[in-house]
Amino acid sequence: MNILIINGPNLNLLGKRDPGIYGAKSLKDLEYFLIDEFPKHNLEFFQSNVEGELINKVQQAMDSDVAGLVINPGGYSHTSVALRDALEPLEIPKVEVHISNIHAREEFREKSITGAVMNGIITGFGKFSYVLGIQALEKLIE
Repeated sequence: MNILIINGPNLNLLGKRDPGIYGAKSLKDLEYFLIDEFPKHNLEFFQSNVEGELINKVQQAMDSDVAGLVINPGGYSHTSVALRDALEPLEIPKVEVHISNIHAREEFREKSITGAVMNGIITGFGKFSYVLGIQALEKLIE
């Protein structure tokens, strides 16, 4: 199964940015971890700090053999109507994930604009948010 995993702004700083919240491992470490956890799937990873590049990647998934999407939109979860609008027509199963518990942080992080058009949101389980996101996709695709 082909699964696209998109990471938004500042997730390239994993391991450097606030390790008490986001952990000490890098984004590359997270990717290797997920590849090891899901050897039967073809995982494609994409990260960008640029909103338009994330939108383009979501739109490209519409015309591809991607079976499901896991996305951590980072700060764009709370601010990007444009990313939300790109995600909405995507007909494959899609799960939003967050490393930290967005409901236990600053008030502005509690609302996810993008989450409104997802099959579900998993938040607060560190790298295991991604594992749970992929497992949710597996169930949705079955």
